[in-house]
Amino acid sequence: MIHRSSRTAPQAFQPSHLRIETLAVHAGRSTDALTGAVTPPIHLSTTFEREADGSYRAGYVYARNANPTRQSLEAALGALEGGVPAICFASGSAATMTLLQTLAAGDHVIAPVDAYYGTNKLIREVFGPWKLEATMVNMGDHAAVAAAMRTNTKLMWLETPSNPLVAVSDIAPGPEQRSG
Repeated sequence: MIHRSSRTAPQAFQPSHLRIETLAVHAGRSTDALTGAVTPPIHLSTTFEREADGSYRAGYVYARNANPTRQSLEAALGALEGGVPAICFASGSAATMTLLQTLAAGDHVIAPVDAYYGTNKLIREVFGPWKLEATMVNMGDHAAVAAAMRTNTKLMWLETPSNPLVAVSDIAPGPEQRSG
């Protein structure tokens, strides 16, 4: 568990009266407590100093695990989306692997036939032997997507535009899902 000191952590910044442009500039930022810098420094790859008792001053151990730069980005994305801070990864494959690891044996995934090669490879070759069930469909064919649904479907994976074919899938809610 990473303890993030309020001294260095970006503060939640979601005033509803601000336009998206202003929010994009200010969200996820805080003044650097050590230097007073108003633009957060970029922590690319570093380890963090231990205190005399072996603890870490702000809870950061190694930059690839967590760091103030990523924390600032996560807070900014969360504010822009009007939600809680996002979780950012070093690559799309790392994010895909993490999400798929939340599923259990016997769960079902619907994924695009033209998804990124690494995504379908993970689903079939890594998680398939762990008993993750998957159906690959043309996500532009709504009838095929509906037909692929099962009682154990836990995830519908969608890439739009898809990779590598750059197919665009309509992700707008249908009339039955719109409120109002």
